[in-house]
Amino acid sequence: MKFIKKIKNVSGRKVFFVMTFMAVVLLVISSFYPEADIEAKSDNYLTVPESFSSLAELVSPAVVNIRTVKTIKGGGRVFRHFSRSPFGKDDPMYDFFEKFFGEQPLRDFKQRSLGSGFIIDKDGYIVTNNHVVENADNIKVKLKNGKEFDAKIVGKDSNTDLALIKIKSRRNLPVAKLGDSDSLKIGQWVVAIGSPFGLEHTVTAGIVSAKGRVIGSGPYDDFIQTDASINPGNSGGPLLNMKGEVVGINTAIIAGGHGIGFAIPINLAKGVIEQLKQSGKVTRGWLGVAIQDLSEELAEYYGVKGKNGVLVAEVFPGDPADEAGIKPKDIILEVNNKKVKTGRDLTTMIANTGVGKLVKIKLLRNGAEKTVEVKIAKRDASKVYADKSKKGPEDELGIRVSKITPEISRRFNITSEVKGVIVVAIKPKSKASEAGLTAGDIIKEINRIGINTANKYHSQIRKIKKGESIEMLIKRINAGFIVIKMIK
Repeated sequence: MKFIKKIKNVSGRKVFFVMTFMAVVLLVISSFYPEADIEAKSDNYLTVPESFSSLAELVSPAVVNIRTVKTIKGGGRVFRHFSRSPFGKDDPMYDFFEKFFGEQPLRDFKQRSLGSGFIIDKDGYIVTNNHVVENADNIKVKLKNGKEFDAKIVGKDSNTDLALIKIKSRRNLPVAKLGDSDSLKIGQWVVAIGSPFGLEHTVTAGIVSAKGRVIGSGPYDDFIQTDASINPGNSGGPLLNMKGEVVGINTAIIAGGHGIGFAIPINLAKGVIEQLKQSGKVTRGWLGVAIQDLSEELAEYYGVKGKNGVLVAEVFPGDPADEAGIKPKDIILEVNNKKVKTGRDLTTMIANTGVGKLVKIKLLRNGAEKTVEVKIAKRDASKVYADKSKKGPEDELGIRVSKITPEISRRFNITSEVKGVIVVAIKPKSKASEAGLTAGDIIKEINRIGINTANKYHSQIRKIKKGESIEMLIKRINAGFIVIKMIK
């Protein structure tokens, strides 16, 4: 019996040793195949929500259907068309149509439209799109429980296509919670609720397809793109994250584009909504500069890394930037320690800054960083500054330049105060033509040397030897500053 006991003890030790050895081997093998771990982690991102029911039940009561009635004076072009001869003056019955219909006053036409919105507080404030309620004579709001209310416009902002309306209710109203659109990630699930084609409280789901989309609808375009189905009637409804928080306001679709919708980020809307609630209008900050994004050539020319920053193309006299000492060709890098990557970043930052507030702007000038303090003014929508451009004389490069005279200014539609020389003619198939220079361009610098007269231009060109490179900083109408490169 003792012998058998000893054998059992030896066997137990061997088993323990073998198991320990196998565990070490598996650990070593797994270190050579990290893909298994990646696959395990990636499974977390591949999960599809089992249901959107809870989210829809939570938020739908705060989503409303909006119906409006607008008066179209004179019945519009459609009614005018049908009250006249369909063949115009060539119709043999033209005199008949003119006699019986031509002098008749056209009736006003009542246009009805549908949209969506969502309640943001228990007092009855509702967010929607400006285009849903603009010029409406009558606004009706219908809740999910079927109750209807008359609504009035509190304020609207056409620049962001946002509007705030209000209804009166004796009961506490369901409220949609606002989220954080900045935390949204591409590929994240989102849900849209609205009334497409009048089908109230329709719920659709999709993902965030892209962020920061510019679709040309206004100066503050910064849309969330989603493939959650959005159709006419969804306008003004909420785009929700999986917590049931509003992260966007569904606003636009592309004609003929299926599965492509756009929503205003809620973080962009929050400040606008608050101002509309407080005063019924939006006041935006104004810096007083014309700007443009940095191309690769401009970034290289000014020594800016990563194309971060925006170029100051023009500073308007007497405005905040001018008073603070900001100059044309400065590169704005930061506003209040926040990096400026694009012109749209800068526009949004300044617009959202309160009038009269001081901001610190870091800029790059002649290769050196500099910080200036600017007191933001009120943006005046009636102030329109046109960024106009200029031209100049000719030589071995195929360029003919001129100083900017009153006649030249009229010819090229520029102001005579513009500094530089203007290109008035380009020889076909010349070096300048092949490099992309065109008549109307204003030459500001050649190889970083300022050019303000035709003599200075010719003098600088003569200093450059044949075969050497030429970099011209030019200003072009509707394009801003551009760098043109060629070999002499």
